[in-house]
Amino acid sequence: MTETRSDVVILGGGHNGLVCAFYLARAGLKVTVLERHHVVGGAAVTEEFHPGFRNSTASYTVSLLNPRVIADMDLAGHGLRVVERRMSNFLPLPGGDGFCAGEGRTQAEVARFSTRDAERLPEYERRLEVVAAVLREWILRAPPNVTADGTGGGWIAMLPDLLSAGSLGRRAAGLDTQGRRDLLDLFTKSAGDWLDGWFESDPIKALFGFDSVVGNYASPYTPGSAYVLLHHVFGEVNGRKGVWGHAIGGMGAITQAMAAACAEAGVDIRLDTPVASVLTDKGRAVGAVTGAGDVVRGRAVVSNLHPRLLFDRLVDPAVVPPDFTERMSRYASGSGTFRMNVALSELPRFTSRPEPGDHHTAGIIVAPSLAYMDRAHASARLDGWSREPIVEMLIPSTLDDTLAPPGQHVASLFCQHVAPDLADEHREAVADRMIETIDAQAPGFKASVIGRLALGPRDLERRFGLISGDIFHGRLTLDQLFSARPVLGHADHRMPVPGLYLCGSGTHPGGGVTGAPGHNAAKAVLKDIRR
Repeated sequence: MTETRSDVVILGGGHNGLVCAFYLARAGLKVTVLERHHVVGGAAVTEEFHPGFRNSTASYTVSLLNPRVIADMDLAGHGLRVVERRMSNFLPLPGGDGFCAGEGRTQAEVARFSTRDAERLPEYERRLEVVAAVLREWILRAPPNVTADGTGGGWIAMLPDLLSAGSLGRRAAGLDTQGRRDLLDLFTKSAGDWLDGWFESDPIKALFGFDSVVGNYASPYTPGSAYVLLHHVFGEVNGRKGVWGHAIGGMGAITQAMAAACAEAGVDIRLDTPVASVLTDKGRAVGAVTGAGDVVRGRAVVSNLHPRLLFDRLVDPAVVPPDFTERMSRYASGSGTFRMNVALSELPRFTSRPEPGDHHTAGIIVAPSLAYMDRAHASARLDGWSREPIVEMLIPSTLDDTLAPPGQHVASLFCQHVAPDLADEHREAVADRMIETIDAQAPGFKASVIGRLALGPRDLERRFGLISGDIFHGRLTLDQLFSARPVLGHADHRMPVPGLYLCGSGTHPGGGVTGAPGHNAAKAVLKDIRR
């Protein structure tokens, strides 16, 4: 057993842990990262899942990674290259039709189904961007750290007070009445109600509505799902807002570039080093004890873990306020996500587009209407998994020839909805259903699958610490957003144990490969240490 010292000890080498480590080291602090796996990256990793076939294992596409983080860490200089999809999305539709979305395409496609919707589309996009622009300014800063005293109805009851806080208040105050109403709608309504108020045709509502159920074990008609839709429009690729892309080499290329930036800044990254507990002294976090019994002491301890994992397994309950412990026990997680990688002998031939084309580079969404998504959620709640599931398929090898042998391909399938425990018990049957769902739209797809990796929610929990498969480290619901993430009174990354901080997706602004929580947590740690 050994004992070493550092200024800051970071638990977990996921992307936010690496971002936090970089900013702290760049400020001159000695930083040690403890990672239980043999490779950094958390859920943003690339692995070989079938001989000769590599792909992103969990997270699978790029847009939300913050441009300031990219620039500050010089990720391009450390080997990261992100390429844009040649088409944003492709939706196979009933009757053998297909709907294509992307720059220069969407409005004309919508007009095939509804002239009225095509005319309304630019105004919809403009008003959505007005709200997104207000919130985008708060991605790289902690929200107002409002306490729970006397609020009664939770943070949403304090929305007027929150909007009066600092620059957010000034920005929100600049909205006209229409913008303020849209802001309220997008925080409180269901995506289905929001979209039904705008459009009449199924394909355009399905295109936007899909974002509301990504990683969200819910119907598009679940109140609050409009915010999940909004959460997915914050991003950009190569300076172009709202665009999605692929990291060459898979999502692991992002975290490998981050690790290289950290190493250059002097961060000590220790792999194959699980953490057994957070070390405390007189109620303060002062380091970590590894699974091997080694001690790493620090002036601050920063956790990249899911908040529940941190407090359920690593922190002595005696040093945590009882009310916080109670509320953390009710912190809701679970996305019903079933994640698959498949090795393909050839590209799928869709009924509406049988030949190779730009649609193979798109996010291919099998969910042709909001009603389909609603039924998928209801079916999962009743039967354990959707008999007609929601599946998004990406084929990154169409843009990245490093992932598969020549002439062959890899596909990522992001599937919903499944109940965690039943998916664990019936993993292969669920995987078969997902492949059959694609095969119904692209006959011959099933026969082209020569290898697969299927991960249900519990698999994602065991591999990556995503409780119940929750890709966001906690649901993006009104009681777990903004100043209430993860718990009201601790939105500033400072946990109720002095010296202990949280830098993962369980903090503002939430999930996705953004780097923002790591950036914001580093600011809090630096402020306290300098003080």
